[in-house]
Amino acid sequence: MKILKVIHGYPLRYNAGSEVYSQTLCNALANKHEIQVFTREENAFAPDYTMHQETDSINQQIRLNVVNIPLEKHRYQYRIAEVDEQFAMVLIDFKPDIVHIGHLNHLSTSLVDSILPKIPVVYTLHDYWLMCPRGQFIQRTPKNPNDVWKLCTGQNDLKCATCCYGGYFSGAVEDFSFDSNYWVNWIHKRMNYMKSLISKVDYFIAPAQYLLTKFKDDFAIPDKKLIYLDYGFDLERLRNRTRVPNEPFTFGYIGTHTPAKGIQLLIEAFGKLKGNSRLRIWGRSRGENTNALKT
Repeated sequence: MKILKVIHGYPLRYNAGSEVYSQTLCNALANKHEIQVFTREENAFAPDYTMHQETDSINQQIRLNVVNIPLEKHRYQYRIAEVDEQFAMVLIDFKPDIVHIGHLNHLSTSLVDSILPKIPVVYTLHDYWLMCPRGQFIQRTPKNPNDVWKLCTGQNDLKCATCCYGGYFSGAVEDFSFDSNYWVNWIHKRMNYMKSLISKVDYFIAPAQYLLTKFKDDFAIPDKKLIYLDYGFDLERLRNRTRVPNEPFTFGYIGTHTPAKGIQLLIEAFGKLKGNSRLRIWGRSRGENTNALKT
């Protein structure tokens, strides 16, 4: 089978959760299938939307189709015709039997329109991005400044505009109505387009039960298109590992040092523990975020 994987980043350029998972999955599938990947890079010094081919750093049989989309110039675009055109060229050249989407953020949501109806499309829901413009259901600029990174109860155009995009308002009282209307309109159009994807995708995979329930109830994905499938992990590297008696019980965090990951809550919770334990945190340093967490 010829499988085309679509993901917004791929190791070694990007090493966050969905990117690493996608590489692991592609390498496992490559044992029995022909795999290609459509992904991106951010080279601000190269022409936008140019594409080149390379191979996976682990498996030379996996071909990567890498399109250049500098984030700093396209941060709020979710439909990019030039990216759709490059994706269509990959479809023509590779002729996949199935397309598996991992994430469309930082790519182009409308590339789905290039896929012929006879080609099945599977979409893994790694987060809330389809139903939340920022993908996290965490308010960036809540009305109460004491509610730092307040959890959001659900998508609403006006709430999204004021509580997550208020940081892009001018700040002048007389401009509030104009700024608010602009972002409400942008979010409304964005959400309508995202909901149109339901009819274009054959199956949505939710790797968590809570995620499945959220997309079923709040995004109206029908039961026949929504399935639960937990993440798989290669356990080979854990073989022959044993616990050493009397050593501290170790809690580990591996991930990005950002508020959306709740790493600050982990540190606070660990501080309340008693007994022989330790917390080890891995992840690339993110400047002031990492320094604040250390403090």
